[in-house]
Amino acid sequence: MLSRFLVHNSVQLHRAAAAASPSHGAPEDTPESSTRHDDDRLLGGLLSQAFDEHSCRSRYTSSLYRRRSPFRPSTYLVERLRRYEARHKRCGPGSALFQEAVEHLRSGRNAARSECQYVVWTPFNGLGNRMLALASTFLYALLTDRVLLVHAPPEFDGLFCEPFPGSSWTLPADFLITDFDGVFTMWSPTSYKNMRQAGTISNATAEQSLPAYVFLDLIQSFTDAAFCDDDQQVLAKFNWMVIKSDVYFAAMLFLMPAYERELTQLFPEKEAVFHHLARYLFHPSNDVWGIVHRFYEAYLARADELVGLQVRVFPEMPIPFDNMYEQIIRCSEQEGLLPKLGQTVVVTAANGSSVVAPSTKLTSILVTSLFPDYYDRIRGVYHARPTETGEYVAVHQPSHEREQRTEARGHNQRALAEIYLLSFCDRVVTSAVSTFGYIAHGLAGVRPWVLLRPPSPVARAEPACVRSETVEPCLQALPRRMCGAAEGSDIGALVPHIRHCEDVQKGVKLFS
Repeated sequence: MLSRFLVHNSVQLHRAAAAASPSHGAPEDTPESSTRHDDDRLLGGLLSQAFDEHSCRSRYTSSLYRRRSPFRPSTYLVERLRRYEARHKRCGPGSALFQEAVEHLRSGRNAARSECQYVVWTPFNGLGNRMLALASTFLYALLTDRVLLVHAPPEFDGLFCEPFPGSSWTLPADFLITDFDGVFTMWSPTSYKNMRQAGTISNATAEQSLPAYVFLDLIQSFTDAAFCDDDQQVLAKFNWMVIKSDVYFAAMLFLMPAYERELTQLFPEKEAVFHHLARYLFHPSNDVWGIVHRFYEAYLARADELVGLQVRVFPEMPIPFDNMYEQIIRCSEQEGLLPKLGQTVVVTAANGSSVVAPSTKLTSILVTSLFPDYYDRIRGVYHARPTETGEYVAVHQPSHEREQRTEARGHNQRALAEIYLLSFCDRVVTSAVSTFGYIAHGLAGVRPWVLLRPPSPVARAEPACVRSETVEPCLQALPRRMCGAAEGSDIGALVPHIRHCEDVQKGVKLFS
């Protein structure tokens, strides 16, 4: 059977194909998939053609499961990505230039600025946080002409395909630095903040007098405030940089005059920044894609409409199940998100007798949560009562692991698979503050309905939910200072394209 969106925005065509076909093959296995125009297959030029499709089946097929994106990458972004890929191949692991850069790193001193400069990303916190931070680091690499390299611990290994043709983004196993967790802490002597406070670096410091690398600590509280133009002038002297972050710091780059012109050319539609970066960078490995494909074809492919419900209850705000479920229902009723319950729909037959009206629509509700309770309750409700319009409703939940286990590779693979399944939905409801939800609706390019946090675990959230005004994720933690702004300035009011988030009042996000 063709995927629901094999021919974008043509659901009726899919229904006809589904009715005519007794078997349900993968979209990548159908001859129709090969007839798509390359512009569609490559996401408007976002993706390179230089990959073997079988080595990463998700790269050119994940778009088949979604409606056509409302955002088109700029020609300048496409050009810059091709230029970046050439630089990555020239400077990446295995190249002579990379070996030369590693030898300079081994010497303990910074080399004079060379052709290849690097930014190494090291993960922190959960999968959603990691993807937000990694996308931000890649954007920073684009802006500063650095090569992005990834420190991939065992639990991160095997999640994604290589995004850059002809080279790897993963640090070699024998890389000079191995203990990233022990070396890169807030007390690290190579932290930019610590070196600046100690007076060991400044704009006047010669490149050859600098340490071999600099560490940017961008975890939540932004202990390194590096978002000033003069900071960037110093940082540009380092050939090696390490970034540890768990936030979407890409938003802060849009407040820096040094990058304003370049960012405007890269992203004319500012609310599509993460959407483009994520679809370019993050392609689930074949193992993860197998989970996605099998679940979709078994449970979701026949639906006329998919509604995604992502429920995340955090330990610091332990909302009781009944309270959270009541909020979900209020949100649905307020916004008309889930099919309404009603009496059995009947029609009158020619002989005057009443018969149940035939169903004309199937709505599938995809629930993603660590717990099975919401799935059980919603499924039970739709099993017990018909809908107002007589449509069929199916409720599905891929897993319910009860606790987040970022250190487990299998857990991360299932989480990534569910993020992608959620991103295939026509309408998406997400939980406030959840980076899992941010990634899903960002990939989809849809504006979600956000279940707001109540004032306390037992209080009632008013309203139950709001529609986000942008596709972009929220930068939940702001730096303590912003260059060019007076002390105590509202960062969310400095420029028209950055405003406060619906779910985190002190956070900010990008708007078109």
